[in-house]
Amino acid sequence: MTRIHPTALIDPGAELAPTVEIGPYCVVGPRVVLHDHVRLVSHVAVEGVTEVGAETTVGPFSSLGGPPQHMAHRGEETQLVVGPRNSIREHVTMNTGTVMGGGVTRVGSDGLFMVGSHVAHDCVVGDQVIFANNATLAGHVHVGDYVFMGGLCAVHQYTRIGRYAMVGGGGIVTRDIIPFGSVWGNHAVLEGLNLVGLKRRGFSREAINDLRAAWRMLFAPEGAFSERLEDVARVFAHSPEVTEIVEFIRAEANRPLCQPVP
Repeated sequence: MTRIHPTALIDPGAELAPTVEIGPYCVVGPRVVLHDHVRLVSHVAVEGVTEVGAETTVGPFSSLGGPPQHMAHRGEETQLVVGPRNSIREHVTMNTGTVMGGGVTRVGSDGLFMVGSHVAHDCVVGDQVIFANNATLAGHVHVGDYVFMGGLCAVHQYTRIGRYAMVGGGGIVTRDIIPFGSVWGNHAVLEGLNLVGLKRRGFSREAINDLRAAWRMLFAPEGAFSERLEDVARVFAHSPEVTEIVEFIRAEANRPLCQPVP
């Protein structure tokens, strides 16, 4: 049965699964949907048109579904959708979308969002990500699956971060990060491949070797980048990991590509 602490304020319009647990001093708004085994620990505010997936735990003083921090927002009805099995720790904020950005902020499943991390309006965040303390996304950022965001890092609006990438602590990201890449610094530059992450996720030695060889070819000092990209696409057509990088670079983008410093 639903367990609601007597100090919690739950609007009658909220939709709560029978197994939801809501701790002391939480506030849940009228357009909120909480799925099976969602747990709000204490002092959590969930507002707006917000859906929280099953088995997600939300820590004290977190705010989900607050309006977008955008000067053009005029109170339009927009959404936040959070997937299942996320661990959302203390003081995390996730905002709803904007009309001009599609209207929905989306967070995937099985993520860990540590203290003070922030997901802004219209972001799309993948599955099994880790956001360390105070990692911050500006609006319209796309973060792929298995990405690691280091503590105190910040990502500029409209930036894309490919799958399995790693942003080092304190990194300021203003350019797109290729899948499997590792960046660090202010402003962040591409330091190499996220080899530690690739090994931890069980990528084969052959896949990692292909990625390393493709890296050397792609970012070699000789020739034009566009020519090197076509060479990589041809030579490593057998590698799904390298192909993912090539397709990421070829895709339409709002931000330039983060590259190594010559």
